[in-house]
Amino acid sequence: MILEFLSRRTSYFLMILFIILNSILIYFDIYYLLALPLVMLIGYLFVFRLDFVFLTIVFCTPLSFNFENLDLLGIGFYFPTEPMLLVFNVVFLFKSLYKSGVKEEFLHYKNPIIVLVLIQILWIFTTSIVSEIPSVSFKFLISRSWFIVPILLYGIHFFKKGKMQIKQFFFAYLFAMVIVTCYTLVNHMFNSFSEEAGHWVMWPFFKDHTSYGAILALVIPINIWLLYESKKNYFRILLIVFLVILLIGLYFSYTRAAWLSIVLAMGVFFLYYFKIKFKWLIAIIIIPSIFILYNLTEISYLIQKNDAEHTTENFSERIESMSNISSDASNLERLNRWNCAIKLFTERPFFGWGPGTFAFVYAPFQKSKDLTIISTNFGDGGNAHSEYLSPLAEQGVFGFIINIFLIGFVFVYTGIFYIKCEDDFYKILTLFIILSLTTYFTHGVLNNYLDTDKAAIPIWGLIGIFITIKTYLSPISKNTTY
Repeated sequence: MILEFLSRRTSYFLMILFIILNSILIYFDIYYLLALPLVMLIGYLFVFRLDFVFLTIVFCTPLSFNFENLDLLGIGFYFPTEPMLLVFNVVFLFKSLYKSGVKEEFLHYKNPIIVLVLIQILWIFTTSIVSEIPSVSFKFLISRSWFIVPILLYGIHFFKKGKMQIKQFFFAYLFAMVIVTCYTLVNHMFNSFSEEAGHWVMWPFFKDHTSYGAILALVIPINIWLLYESKKNYFRILLIVFLVILLIGLYFSYTRAAWLSIVLAMGVFFLYYFKIKFKWLIAIIIIPSIFILYNLTEISYLIQKNDAEHTTENFSERIESMSNISSDASNLERLNRWNCAIKLFTERPFFGWGPGTFAFVYAPFQKSKDLTIISTNFGDGGNAHSEYLSPLAEQGVFGFIINIFLIGFVFVYTGIFYIKCEDDFYKILTLFIILSLTTYFTHGVLNNYLDTDKAAIPIWGLIGIFITIKTYLSPISKNTTY
């Protein structure tokens, strides 16, 4: 009773002291102390409620913006997600030294996906040391680590609490993405839904329409899974509205690769859902390949005659423009970047030029015949436009192999688990994880965004969810050794 009374008196004293000090400082035009309650609240959440901070970061990701895009002192980081991830990283690593419940995520080396991720981080560190621009490469390494540690490793700790946490993660990201999509569509409406406006109406949340389209494609399977699992009518209606908004947003993103990735994901769905045997899958691949090889001359002639441009607002013409490599500037510039990536690799095949350095080193490797109206020599033209060629140029042959093994193993591992799993909830969830990953990594042939928070957080989150299902949640986890 006495302690309670003293505690109450101490609280009142501190409150009065804060008001007095604040009043004095404001009189002298010093306002910093006003932020103290907010700082204390944030500090409390980081120390005692990491789960809440985790979901807040996930929600903020689609809504984050790059300071560099706003021309604020040239600072290049995503706010507020990356500062929060940095603090989260420090707090989580510190806590992991003292709490065995968190520490086991680091010690669970039996999972081959985590092993490959750790090998990849180690190789990124190695190539950063010998990088052409070490400061850029080490920044890339730090950025990659603060995506992996909070989202993948803490994510496993968070998701193993149960099904509700998985749904919370999905809904937090989905809801924020719907907000961004609504903002973009309203912006687009004021510009008559023109193709030209479609390149910037998502700013400042996304830098261009291709990254925006890629994330829309990624979240659509998540939306469908939440709709499938929802039992409450009002929530189902809300998710149907979300799905319609996302599909409209995808259409008006004018992103051909995103549309194609959705089609390929649908193909993967039918392969798994209808249990198409492996021999038939091989036949599906081989027969069209033989047809293409047999008619290669005619196909090459038709491609060379294709002059459809991606700048049109006509849906069919934009689809047709995917194969235009004679006049479409976007396609030609992508080929230019791929050629540069291969030349960079041949110049430094073992260690590469350093993680994150492609944009700063590729310009001298461009040939005049490959240059387009959107080519640049100033290191501001972006990356290699490929999740596969970018590591090849920046991290050498081993970086490329590790990346291919990691992506391939994720799909093989999830596919085998889906086939063997007998629990309907986790079986269907795994299928939709596969579909979301399919949209991104097929899109990754043409673009790469895994160094941004928009793509990294959902991708590592999806992988973390699967690892949690396999390791902790599914009934077959204990008797499966693959």
